[in-house]
Amino acid sequence: MNYPVKTVAQLRPLLQGFRKAAGLTQAMLASRLGVTQQTYAQLEADPSAVSVERLFKVLRVLEVEVVLAQTAASAAEPAVSEKSTVPSRPPKAKTPGTPARGMSLARQRGTAGPAKAVPKASPRPQQDTGPKRQASKTSKAKENW
Repeated sequence: MNYPVKTVAQLRPLLQGFRKAAGLTQAMLASRLGVTQQTYAQLEADPSAVSVERLFKVLRVLEVEVVLAQTAASAAEPAVSEKSTVPSRPPKAKTPGTPARGMSLARQRGTAGPAKAVPKASPRPQQDTGPKRQASKTSKAKENW
């Protein structure tokens, strides 16, 4: 008998039905698959969570064949060509005045002064040597995050 399967939710009752029709318990089928009964119970409870390879292994043990058939409605539709008919998205336009990546707006316009040397960060963070000096009254206190 043929059973058309259109959703993954239909697999659970079909697997149970084929197993019971073969006169097998979950433990017996699990033994033939080389797994525990609990492992097979999980597979049968949620077949959408297993790989297609494992599902096919179960179906082979149950002597169930998978047949893919084209429906009449889809057979009447023309085949999709390899080239997509959807136009490709044009490249994003650059907003005028937006600096290039890694370049300041002043440097891009040529109005920046000479480049300043940036000291390299030390490879290891410095150890905390004790309490920090209190900020002067004129500077604002920074929040600790």
